[in-house]
Amino acid sequence: MEDQQSHDRILSELDISAEPFAICALEGKCSMGLGRNPGATLHYVLGGTGSLGFQTEQPIALMPGRLVLVPTSLQHSLRNHGGRQTGLPACKPAGLELAQHVAQGSGAGNMVVLCSTISLGLRNTHGLIDLLRRPLVLDMETAPTAKRAMQALLHEMMQPRVGRAAMIRALLLQCMIELLRERLEAGDPAVLWIGGLVDPGLWQALRAMLDDPGAPHSLETLAATAGMSRSRFAERFQQACMAPPMAFLRELRLARAAQLLIERRDPVKRIARQVGFESRSAFTRAFTASRGQSPRAFRDGRG
Repeated sequence: MEDQQSHDRILSELDISAEPFAICALEGKCSMGLGRNPGATLHYVLGGTGSLGFQTEQPIALMPGRLVLVPTSLQHSLRNHGGRQTGLPACKPAGLELAQHVAQGSGAGNMVVLCSTISLGLRNTHGLIDLLRRPLVLDMETAPTAKRAMQALLHEMMQPRVGRAAMIRALLLQCMIELLRERLEAGDPAVLWIGGLVDPGLWQALRAMLDDPGAPHSLETLAATAGMSRSRFAERFQQACMAPPMAFLRELRLARAAQLLIERRDPVKRIARQVGFESRSAFTRAFTASRGQSPRAFRDGRG
């Protein structure tokens, strides 16, 4: 009960923003590369079947009503298997006046996906989504609250009414709460870091990391921020976030570096310093070990 109440407090503080939505339509058996995005990407399948492919993750099956949240900077692609779905779904997404991206392959069968880039955080704190390392999946048939919210969101998109943007944001937030709630109840390791937000002291330390991962944090300074002894902080952090504090910070720095490599053309050495690495060589070794390719290759989209 205590964990449930603590998670309730965290979910009630969630804040979300979204870029304009786009329709991705795959006609016939084909794929559509989506590259890497400095923000998290949300995909909602309107019609057809296929998969979401990754370089470093197992593919995720796509079917109508499936919602997938892809972490920041994770290269991925939509793949249409060319099933029986033809034409557009009943909601007629072409009438939404959204940006459209079309890929054409061989054979019949279309897949239509609603896509957007989102930012997820807590009130007055940005970058919470940086802590997500694996995609999260929600099926609307098992989540009636989110299903109703998504249906209402599609309806809002087709209605040029006052407050449409605010309503879409509120409905999208409902979907994210349902997604995280289901994953928490299932004990998904991908969201175990939320446990670190429950403890007020740990949250202060996490917030310091999120606000400026490149600052000269140390175990001592983070423990002081949390109001704990060094040993107590390290123990509590490990239990809550399933990683030692400095290892967690290292991964957060690398995640932020991946965003900067996509967003900017700054020299690699400058980005390394911005995220807290003293030398380019140390940064390159850490980034390559974590991402499987050098910072330069990652920026160029190779591999």
